[in-house]
Amino acid sequence: MNKTEFVASLAEKAGISKADALKAVNAFAEVVLEQAKAGEKITLVGFGTFSVSERAARTGVNPSTRTKIEIPASKSIKFKPGAALSL
Repeated sequence: MNKTEFVASLAEKAGISKADALKAVNAFAEVVLEQAKAGEKITLVGFGTFSVSERAARTGVNPSTRTKIEIPASKSIKFKPGAALSL
């Protein structure tokens, strides 16, 4: 399912227009990103938790040349599903 299909399905289930559903999806993504940049965790009870994962700097190997390269520290968003999402 891509974003367009997701928005259409959300609009149908919520009984709202596709434009309003798109605004809601975009706002949700924006809030999650803002909170992640601030280092905050977002917990949606029953759905899951969005949090920031920090990766330390490390040494890697370029597979084509076998030379060692330094991989800088980075941050990414991770999602841990809640109990309601177990299949």
